[in-house]
Amino acid sequence: MTGNLRRYIERNGRRLWAAPALLCAAAALSACGSLGRFETAAPTLSSTPAKPNRTVTFTPASEREHERILASYGGAYDDPKLEALIGKTVDRLVAASDRPEQAYKVTILNSGAVNAFALPTGQLYVTRGLIALASDTSELSSVLSHEMAHVLARHASIREDQARQAAVVTRVVTDMSNDPDLTALALAKTKLSMASFSRAQEFEADGIGVGISAKAKFDPYGASRFLTAMERNAALKAGKTSLDPRTQDFLSSHPATPERVQNARNSARQYTSPEGGERDRETYLAAIDNIVYGEDPSEGFVRGRRFLHPKLGFSFAAPDTFTLDNTAQAVIGVREGGTQAMRFDVVRVPAEQSLTDYLNSGWMENVDKVSTEEVTINGFPGASATASGDQWHFKVYVLRFGADVYRFIFAAKQKSTESERNARETVNSFRRLTLNEIQAARPLRIKVITVQPGDTVESLSHRMSGVDRATERFRILNGLEPGAQVKVRDRVKIVVD
Repeated sequence: MTGNLRRYIERNGRRLWAAPALLCAAAALSACGSLGRFETAAPTLSSTPAKPNRTVTFTPASEREHERILASYGGAYDDPKLEALIGKTVDRLVAASDRPEQAYKVTILNSGAVNAFALPTGQLYVTRGLIALASDTSELSSVLSHEMAHVLARHASIREDQARQAAVVTRVVTDMSNDPDLTALALAKTKLSMASFSRAQEFEADGIGVGISAKAKFDPYGASRFLTAMERNAALKAGKTSLDPRTQDFLSSHPATPERVQNARNSARQYTSPEGGERDRETYLAAIDNIVYGEDPSEGFVRGRRFLHPKLGFSFAAPDTFTLDNTAQAVIGVREGGTQAMRFDVVRVPAEQSLTDYLNSGWMENVDKVSTEEVTINGFPGASATASGDQWHFKVYVLRFGADVYRFIFAAKQKSTESERNARETVNSFRRLTLNEIQAARPLRIKVITVQPGDTVESLSHRMSGVDRATERFRILNGLEPGAQVKVRDRVKIVVD
């Protein structure tokens, strides 16, 4: 979804009020979505109290950034077992680093994305999606030591300076011109220079991180294994590009190229010892058993063409040819080929204002007031209208559900019987969830099981729930190469609901 439609959605998206229970507040994050992306301060984990001589400094700015990060990534993920594992791992890495006086604090983010990033002061973030993908403690240590390396090499500080410069450039261009294309061009150029600069940092951080992990007695090959796992995981998502920055893993801007994987392997060879390094797979699997996998249903989630929000008690279904994406600001649907799209969001409309008046209140440009009419959808009062732009035709529905008003905005490059039918059928599918549906809307979780005689990759993957391409996903989650088989008494991860 590009061009005028994207600009339209971005422009109007900034005006809407987002209910915290449905849509997380948009965060003003940096351009880089990779490991090493600088972000915000994090609370101290209960299992790893800060040492008196190692204190991470909090500032009002970092506190504000922290709240924005939590809002954007679904909040912090509370899991004492994981916190204890990460705390012990960080302590080992710190003791093995060249600057053991440097403090680090970690927040686990409640996001299914595969991502991690660091602040210059030593505040680290790691998503539960990344934790679920790793197969042992040495792989987790490779991520944490990589982030520590960015702090030790002052990459995060340099990148923070780059972000400030980018903000100044963008502000100047914006002040000089109201042309959105010119502003977007300037912003794209500054982001591109930041991204290309950080690629060199990634190689350096990989090398430093491998050294720290090896000195902490972890398997130094954990980094190359995890880079490979992330590359395979990204390939599995190919063709399903998300519009939500939260869901972008760091490989989207910093691919695990063969050169990078080989660089990590070469670094590991320098530290290989006769006794080998520690993987600690059993401890790791015990810690991640039952971790939430993928989207958190409490914030609404996509299942195929359906969007369900058990907490708010509603659901709707997109047309057959649409792919749905639950982003930080809205649920976005895009038709195959990009000729049609839809946006679903929530807005605050005063109870005394009619929905027809709201549609004509000026929040959307070029509304055909003659087309505005009252409608009733499955018992919900609503209104609809049409609008047009240079390249897109819009059909808008607003529905009042309780104290909230929900908007469906449909866009088509060419108005047709099909586009009208798609809009009408989607809106007509909006309904209350039954009590049974709400109770059944449980999150997917990682379950660790023991391979029994007769089990195969294929039979075990058939036990997976709520995931596509289950066999490939099972192999990636368990670090199994194509063609490799499981062994009796192996401990493996599956996804269940």
